[in-house]
Amino acid sequence: MTRYPLINAADVEPLGVSTEFDFKLPITRRHGSSTAAYHTLFPPGAGLGGHLHRNCDEIAVHLAGTGVAGQNGERVEVRSGTCRVVPAGVERSFVNTSESEDALVVGFFVGCPTLEDTGFEMRGRPPRDERAADADGFSDGLMVHLDDVEPENMDEGDGWMISDFRLPISGRIGYGSTLFRARFMPGAVHKKHAHRHCEEIYFVISGRGLAGAGDDRVEVRAGDFHYIPAGVEHWLHNLSGTDPIEVVGIYVNAASVEATGYTYLGDVTEADLAAARA
Repeated sequence: MTRYPLINAADVEPLGVSTEFDFKLPITRRHGSSTAAYHTLFPPGAGLGGHLHRNCDEIAVHLAGTGVAGQNGERVEVRSGTCRVVPAGVERSFVNTSESEDALVVGFFVGCPTLEDTGFEMRGRPPRDERAADADGFSDGLMVHLDDVEPENMDEGDGWMISDFRLPISGRIGYGSTLFRARFMPGAVHKKHAHRHCEEIYFVISGRGLAGAGDDRVEVRAGDFHYIPAGVEHWLHNLSGTDPIEVVGIYVNAASVEATGYTYLGDVTEADLAAARA
């Protein structure tokens, strides 16, 4: 029996927030998480009008497509790689401005494990006529693009055999949780480790590989969400000879890797890999 199951977005039913787009919560309280993770796919022209979450910050990561995001009347263009923190109680909106490409947004309701807990409230219709952005950034919250973030220089001796690891949101820019993006090129591995002081949730953007969490050994693929409780040993290995694995995730309420209580726990063994393949 798998104790820390992978939840693929394709296997989760939409919540029915709108008939225009699919809004899903793959990770919630039922998995033991303090923080809900969402997956939203907007077809061309679709949008979510003015709304807010009274009780928590939202971290949104734009992974595909282009659009205009709104906050308190300001509108900013966003694209794949844009990462945002929207503070609790701030009204927000989004519209996919593409005529042909879906917009994918993955994110986290920090500290709230269900949609109801967030204090979700609709305020207005989708902003169909607001296709042009009128600002470079928002007065409230944080916005960073991955292209503007330098890769971290992580210590391979502590198990960090990752090709490209970036922290677009963390305590460095004044936030109390850490958003990371990791790219595992063929053969790359993040060896066995644990975060003693925080939960982790990650989403597999692309690629396939093998992962461990506690005694679980499983294959991961694009679309998977994985919730890792504080203190649980875990690892991720790309065995492809050609394709990278790319993931994005959050260290909940830890403003840096150090603050997570990161502890290196050893190599991924051939027995681990064989169990994951079985």
